[in-house]
Amino acid sequence: MTPQERIRLARRHAGLSQAALGAAVGVQRSAVGHWESQRGKFPSVAHLRGIALATGVQFEWLATGRGRMTLSPDTELDSVAAADALLVEDPLERRLLAAFREAPARAKAPIVEVVEQLAELRTGRPRGKPPAAR
Repeated sequence: MTPQERIRLARRHAGLSQAALGAAVGVQRSAVGHWESQRGKFPSVAHLRGIALATGVQFEWLATGRGRMTLSPDTELDSVAAADALLVEDPLERRLLAAFREAPARAKAPIVEVVEQLAELRTGRPRGKPPAAR
């Protein structure tokens, strides 16, 4: 099986369109189409990693064809993004984190400042100071 066929199989196995996989990896749909075409270029290692994470397949299988296609249960647990792990149980916190991550780089500092100001108004604590440091 060619690398292009493995990428297509992984995408279809995950139930993703080319546009959805492109969005998950941070590229245009046309790049995914190019990776899947017979004469297309092989994606970078960073993009391959993104494809593996987005589709839930083993990186080694995707890159080389060796090993199993799907993740073992242990590997699957190790592959959970920190935002989706039990560390972030609150749905509102998860939404806030997802929105922050999707924001353009220039908007991230203002987002944090707005949230800090709102928190200060609600709690009466100065920004950035823990309760014990008052």
